[in-house]
Amino acid sequence: MSAAPELISPRSARVSAARRLARRNFRGKERLFLAEGPQAVREAAGHALVELFATVEAAERYADIIGAARAVGARVHLATEDVVADISTTVTPQGLVGVCRFLDTPFEEILAARPKLVAVLANVRDPGNAGTVLRCADAAGAEAVVLTDASVDLYNPKAVRASVGSLFHLPVAVGVPVEEAVEGLKRAGVRILAADGAGTDDLDDELDQGTMGGPTAWVFGNEAWGLPEETRALADAVVRVPIHGKAESLNLATAAAVCLYASARAQRASGGCRSVTENQ
Repeated sequence: MSAAPELISPRSARVSAARRLARRNFRGKERLFLAEGPQAVREAAGHALVELFATVEAAERYADIIGAARAVGARVHLATEDVVADISTTVTPQGLVGVCRFLDTPFEEILAARPKLVAVLANVRDPGNAGTVLRCADAAGAEAVVLTDASVDLYNPKAVRASVGSLFHLPVAVGVPVEEAVEGLKRAGVRILAADGAGTDDLDDELDQGTMGGPTAWVFGNEAWGLPEETRALADAVVRVPIHGKAESLNLATAAAVCLYASARAQRASGGCRSVTENQ
């Protein structure tokens, strides 16, 4: 019979340190955060993973992820389900919890890269929405996301989960004042569009007029009250997504997906944005 695998003690300092990362002040102090589940951990292994806690069952099921973690030098700990659940922030843990380095990008580096499509989250407070917009931006081919200083913590566990791995795919700047974000992007030659349900410009009209093919940054506001007047005034245009049916409005993540894909399509049509099949 093979020997039973050695499991990390529930009282281990490593377990205690990982558990504390559920709290924002500890994340900021250590510049580490948690990524949970196979998809997030698989993506993290290629970018920021430093430590991994796995149940024996998960380690067997996801042997490729365990191998990838070890290949990048991450410490791998086998643990009981109770230990992994204690570290996890989800109701139904999936057996894998990774500890990752912060990976936000300085705003100046994003500007230096001359991005063509950017999502700016201004005063977005719900972590699920922030993570979902990040996922939408990634899917639409955006080259950067900016979270303003009044927005939710990028590394909130709910935001990380909602991004479904997209957090590891594209540059994200955090803590940038909205005025600084807009001014910097304008200097980089990016047109600023504020997404607002009461906007004076219609998204369909923008597309029909051919004004969306150039570098563009979309500014998305708070889930409850949208964008304040002073932020809308910074934009080159305030654009509404047309409601053709009877729906009262669109939620933040849905509106962001519509806006970002509209820009991505316009940019591809003008040869300004890479095709989703280009690198396949």
